[in-house]
Amino acid sequence: MVGEENDSLQSAISRDDPVQSAISGELRLLDREVRSSAALMGELMDPEFREIGASGRLWDRDSLIAAISQDPDPLAVPIAVSDMEGRLLAPGLVHLTYVSEYHGRRARRSSVWRHSEQGWRLYFHQGTLSAY
Repeated sequence: MVGEENDSLQSAISRDDPVQSAISGELRLLDREVRSSAALMGELMDPEFREIGASGRLWDRDSLIAAISQDPDPLAVPIAVSDMEGRLLAPGLVHLTYVSEYHGRRARRSSVWRHSEQGWRLYFHQGTLSAY
């Protein structure tokens, strides 16, 4: 019963506010519990996902999930997020930008979320180190 209510709520959010759905997904991907679970990360990432990391490395879905979920030193402190903004680019496509900070490492981030039958999933992400 609770699962059905949650699915119904998620469906309503996806229809009513796609930007908020993308923001919610992005914040979940920054959560320690989600990051330590390949299954939970997989639910939020599009099968065609790609990332250009702050290091300049190009990642695909499987390699990023493996690297993050198998990290022997998971997040000791939360990743700080500020200046989160989102825009609906087209039906089923949302662009987010924000700033992250973790252990003094600051990065400007950009994500594209795509809606499919499975819900909102992260399609593309890029991080750029920043002193500002």
